[in-house]
Amino acid sequence: MATATAPATAVRTRVSSVPWYIWCAVLAVTSAMIGGHWDISWHSSIGRDSFWTPAHVAIYLCGLLAGVAFGYIILSTSFSKSSPLAESSVHIWGSRAPLGAFIASWGGIVMLASAPFDNWWHAAYGLDVKIVSPPHMMLFVGVYGVQLGTLALIAGHINRSSGKAKEICRWLFLYVAGVVLVLTMVVLMEYTSRAFLHGSLPYILTSGVTPIILAFGWRATRFRFAATFIAGFYTLFLIGLILILPLFPAQPKLGPVYQPVTQFIPPQFPILIIVPALALDLLWQHTTGWKAWKVAALSGMIFVALLLATEWPFASFLMTPAARNRFFGTMYLWYQLPSTSYTAQNRFYVTETAGEFWQGILIACGLCMLAVRWGMSRGEWFRQVQR
Repeated sequence: MATATAPATAVRTRVSSVPWYIWCAVLAVTSAMIGGHWDISWHSSIGRDSFWTPAHVAIYLCGLLAGVAFGYIILSTSFSKSSPLAESSVHIWGSRAPLGAFIASWGGIVMLASAPFDNWWHAAYGLDVKIVSPPHMMLFVGVYGVQLGTLALIAGHINRSSGKAKEICRWLFLYVAGVVLVLTMVVLMEYTSRAFLHGSLPYILTSGVTPIILAFGWRATRFRFAATFIAGFYTLFLIGLILILPLFPAQPKLGPVYQPVTQFIPPQFPILIIVPALALDLLWQHTTGWKAWKVAALSGMIFVALLLATEWPFASFLMTPAARNRFFGTMYLWYQLPSTSYTAQNRFYVTETAGEFWQGILIACGLCMLAVRWGMSRGEWFRQVQR
């Protein structure tokens, strides 16, 4: 199998435009991002009334686009000796295509396979708004596959192109990295609810995962404020949902109904990742020539310290009447959320002692250092992708 990170001299073709399959891949991951949050809102506002909801269609359109478009690329490149992608392809199981096409098509297939599994799961167990469930995890794996394949496709094009096409692809890479962050925070949604933000678990999970995305976005594109862009995209996207979704009417169709709902329920206010992301960007601009582990160690401590320093008091603010407005959206509650729950009562769920909390924060620091280092190495890998 040919390496995906072959030297630039091995791939002689230089391109000056962004090909259609990259735009198709970007459309696919965007569709999944919008559909995923729309589906969660649908479950929270209406319930699961049908598999063929517009939200589900938007999610699985991602898998369909990835499976069909990249399946076509694999077949056309494999059976056509004159394919323009021949020199920028890897060979896998007798087929050839750019590495990202294989990864994205496999992700699309997994996504489509998760659809009947999810339908059976709900038929067997009824309404389920849990994010972490077997069919949902299968779906997330598939979406991550499409996203990773898209990033690899874009990275390869960056490394083979020049001029305006190269610059456009660098911005597309950051955009897709922002989409990856949005999906990652969906996976963590059940554990980063505002009721849990005075415990250590949300900080452990956020610090152990999100810096990977920020670091590889920075290393791969070398933009000065890459991490801020990625975190800012996540922040603005969720705020946009908070402002837009409640404009549309919705009514529960399944019981029991504990909260009066007359409109779509948006997600909770985003975690303030943008604050430590900006700090990391400012730090990374002055670490040229530093050892990678030194950068990772200092980055991990700064990320956790600033995330805790900003999110802790902000979480307290979200529990006050001042946050019950259309911008912060704390008055929007899922219709099956009991009135006795901590979120409905605007109280924190805390089970740790002070010592256990700070032990958790130390764990978060260690995981964050590892996450930054891993993200840096993946960013360097993206910078070398040629095929």
